[in-house]
Amino acid sequence: MRDLRLDPDVVEQILTYARRLAARGYVHNQLGNIAVRVAQADHPHGVIYTKHAGISLEDASAEHIVITDVPTAALLYGTRPTSIGHQLNREILRLRPDVGAVIHVHHDETIALFASRAVKELRVLSLEFPLIMGAPPVVLPSHIDVEQDVGPVGGFIQGTNAIIMENHGVTTLGATLAEAYYRLNTLAAEVRRVAQAETLAAAARTEVAYLSTDAVDFMYRNARDLQFAARDRQGM
Repeated sequence: MRDLRLDPDVVEQILTYARRLAARGYVHNQLGNIAVRVAQADHPHGVIYTKHAGISLEDASAEHIVITDVPTAALLYGTRPTSIGHQLNREILRLRPDVGAVIHVHHDETIALFASRAVKELRVLSLEFPLIMGAPPVVLPSHIDVEQDVGPVGGFIQGTNAIIMENHGVTTLGATLAEAYYRLNTLAAEVRRVAQAETLAAAARTEVAYLSTDAVDFMYRNARDLQFAARDRQGM
């Protein structure tokens, strides 16, 4: 399959969102990546467009995009290998046929919040969070590195659209790259809200008004329907 050619539309989509990630301050160096699944004959899982190792999303151009297999690490287009973190992208796309794109970044506020040990889980403050995320995020302790060892991924990936790795970063999933990107933004916003609310509550000696578990679970279960209902109301 070395005769595969890059689809320029997919490449431009990746580069567009790479620039958006950089503009939001999510990119600091050559680490972090975008992976997009594309249908391909003779590949039941499709193939993955991503950038190779050693180049920042901020600096990436079409020449830095490669194509890999999903079940294996085989390069189908390009000569430069991907980073070790691409193992996680491949495993997610292998196990979740509904997922078309994965984003991984080292988000400052998320790393700071969980490294502080101020919280052990991301409780929900805003109504938008469960509606956009569609499932609760999974928080992995720092001793579990699913980039180095993807073995644990199968145990939780069906029930989440976001992975938070302590002292490491955030991975979000979506049916499309846009959905993965909006979930990343929503998660980043909720982390900032939680940090600020906890700080203000500590100063005022009050309790943070998190949403109830029952309400949040209901919104996760019905996220798609509730999103469409909200759109219909706005269009009226």
